[in-house]
Amino acid sequence: MTQHPAQHAAFTIERSFDAPPALVFRAFADPAAKAKWFGGPNEWDKHRGAFEFRVGGRESISGGPKGGTQHKFDAVYQDIVPNARIVYSYSLELDDRRISVSLATIEFVASDKGTKLTLTEQGVFLDGYDDAGSREAGTRGLLEKLAAAVTEMASA
Repeated sequence: MTQHPAQHAAFTIERSFDAPPALVFRAFADPAAKAKWFGGPNEWDKHRGAFEFRVGGRESISGGPKGGTQHKFDAVYQDIVPNARIVYSYSLELDDRRISVSLATIEFVASDKGTKLTLTEQGVFLDGYDDAGSREAGTRGLLEKLAAAVTEMASA
């Protein structure tokens, strides 16, 4: 009998931005702004599918190195409170193998310096793909790219 293990993990990341919550939120809500920071490395081929930023809406992006493993992100927005909170569930696939399903919550709170963003992710890693540490590291990398995009948006 084939085993199908499910490994659960969660993490929380806090990050401060020198911009108001509305601007940081817009980096998630506006498709052109999000395309600047969300996705794989710049050298990857990318295909942006749906981007319906509304409760019940979908977002999908896929890509990978030329001739290499393709990564697919497929999300559904579960809750959106403008400038305050985004909750979405998403799956990740490598080629045609689903490796995880997660629930992510992003909270935006005004602070003395601008915005305190808190991202909490709860995930299940499927069939031996136990990589919560890499997921957290990758998410931290995305938040670095988000910070650069927010800085660019603030100066425009």
